[in-house]
Amino acid sequence: MSLKIYNSLTSSKEEFSLVKPDNNKLNMYTCGVTVYDACHIGHGRSLYVFEVIRRYLKFKGFDITLVRNITDVDDKIINKARDWAKKDNISLKQAFDNVRDFYIADYYKDLESLGLPKADKEPLATENIIEILEYIKTLIVKGFAYVKNGNVYFSPRKLADYGSLSGNSLDQVLEAVRIDDDLDKQDPVDFALWKKVKDEEPSWDSPWGRGRPGWHIECSVMSQKYLNVETLDIHGGGRDLIFPHHENEKAQAEALTGKLFAKYWIHHGLLTINGQKMAKSLGNFFTIKDVLKKYSADILKIFYLQAHYSSPIDFSWEKMDEAQKALERIARLKEKLEKTCGDNFLEDIGKSGAGNIAEYREAFIRAMDDDFNMPKGLAVFFDMVSECNKLLDSEIENKELILSYALSIMNEIADIFCLSFLKQKSSLLADKDIQEKIDLRIKYKSERNFKAADQIRDELQSAGIILEDTKDGKTVWRIS
Repeated sequence: MSLKIYNSLTSSKEEFSLVKPDNNKLNMYTCGVTVYDACHIGHGRSLYVFEVIRRYLKFKGFDITLVRNITDVDDKIINKARDWAKKDNISLKQAFDNVRDFYIADYYKDLESLGLPKADKEPLATENIIEILEYIKTLIVKGFAYVKNGNVYFSPRKLADYGSLSGNSLDQVLEAVRIDDDLDKQDPVDFALWKKVKDEEPSWDSPWGRGRPGWHIECSVMSQKYLNVETLDIHGGGRDLIFPHHENEKAQAEALTGKLFAKYWIHHGLLTINGQKMAKSLGNFFTIKDVLKKYSADILKIFYLQAHYSSPIDFSWEKMDEAQKALERIARLKEKLEKTCGDNFLEDIGKSGAGNIAEYREAFIRAMDDDFNMPKGLAVFFDMVSECNKLLDSEIENKELILSYALSIMNEIADIFCLSFLKQKSSLLADKDIQEKIDLRIKYKSERNFKAADQIRDELQSAGIILEDTKDGKTVWRIS
């Protein structure tokens, strides 16, 4: 089965193919964070979803480059800087630098806490002012933009297909715009490429005077610059960014090049809290740090996996408890397989003699090939866990080799889902000491000294070690 992706541009599921299929290089850009506050669990979902997609595309054999920007100049950042300037009695410029630097560092701490790697490139908007100015100059020369009182505006009416991504016509856009919003605009639907400096705001020199870039122009410039293409294979982001941000990105880029900006647009659904939009004013705003104080990153990932990336997902602490139990099922089996089967997998077992196990891998691939259906892929994972638990208690031929093959599949899927299985709890005992106690307990049981055997079980349980006796006479252990 070939990979199919739901393309927001065409509102249909399409078979995936590269813009330039001859070199197998896949170029992907996603909109990153705006650094004015701590990342919340909605940001976490976006970061996680696109990491899973990146890993699966690599698994499929694509040579993928992922670029994810950081917006580090924006109205929200400047407003936060004004608050910090008053609080700390410092200049707005110094406060702006402080806000920017603090939340960039905070974002990377969250990324690390989630166990997610950086994108291949994570450029800052403020690092690309020269390229942004050149881009705007070209749009002016081509007649798609104009200068008024130190501001530069883009004219969407100059593009015949403006609104093709979002489905919004210019008449609909006009209805949503206040007529007196900006008196410098020739048309209320026009949007800013360059904003004239106000007060002591951070600003840069330009041919039109001191100012700063608009939000949309940053992503058009950075995506094409760092991927070194005019047409992206994939552009991703949250569903809330389709309009106006992605529509305007697309308009700018296509006005500049005369070519399609992105072949596929992938948009993930938003996160709610108990059915409500997440908002600090409602007291239901949870940062990544809030959640990771109570649960591991793997548990949060299992929660994210339970809804299709394109659908909304509703967060609750009860659902996190359910995710924890689900993860424990996987982790418990993984520990059993590692202890009982080791690394005995032989390549030909995957082709013959593996029973149903080989089919689970194929079922997982079919699920992920169908628009990255992560919940279905997770369900396949759990079905395989159930099958392996049955096999552990069976007497089938080549059991250990088959289960070793199952372990290799588990590791493969876990890597795609970015599950690390880091222990939330730890034992004070070393593995060697635990095994010595287990061996002594087996000896006591063989001597029918059950009281002494039970005493060892109780001692280990007090140390956080749970013993499980299998039907074939072996004893496996796990951390409780």
